[in-house]
Amino acid sequence: MLRALLLILSVVAIAHAELCKPDAQNAFKVRISIKTALGDNAYAWDANEEYLFKAMVAFAMRRYSSKSTTQISNVLLCNVTDRVSFWFVVTDSSKNVTTVPGSEVEAAIRMNRNRINSAFLLSDKTLQFLKITSTLSPPVEPSTPVWLIVFGVVLCLIVAGIVFLIVSGIQKHKKKNKESTERENLEEKVEVTLENGIPCEALDLKAGHINGVFAADDERFTSL
Repeated sequence: MLRALLLILSVVAIAHAELCKPDAQNAFKVRISIKTALGDNAYAWDANEEYLFKAMVAFAMRRYSSKSTTQISNVLLCNVTDRVSFWFVVTDSSKNVTTVPGSEVEAAIRMNRNRINSAFLLSDKTLQFLKITSTLSPPVEPSTPVWLIVFGVVLCLIVAGIVFLIVSGIQKHKKKNKESTERENLEEKVEVTLENGIPCEALDLKAGHINGVFAADDERFTSL
């Protein structure tokens, strides 16, 4: 009985070794840079961290498919290096001798990437799934809607145009009044003309002008 059990365990171990190896079908390589991410607060990668990684992958697979029965034992790690890189595969829970298609694993990882990163205090740059493209962070939504910003800009341009037209109209009106006033003052000013080379004042057509020669004659002859 003991021999049979050991034989079964040996077969399973060999099968797992064949399933999880570099560049194996449905296998993914992971590279982790804990020191780069956390500096002096970096933690050591040990068996407990490996267990947590397996648990997070199993969680991602179960969450990706509500009918999935993936267990931690279905996540296999191999070729673990001191610089924290390794390969992993997810075995089929019903057969345990075949792996889950890589497309399903990739979809599960992408769907739960933020949760996996958070579990290890890392990011897409420091926890790299080399065959799985990094998930893009959702676009940042501005606190103010775009349409409101556009409306505000257009409204400001309209108000600026109205103010410009009003100020321009006022300036033109003032300039016109000033020119009119200067013209009136110029007309009222006494004009000096030259007659036979001698400057003399223009005749005042309303009040008339008295000739000095005739005025002297009128003074010599007194009325009877």
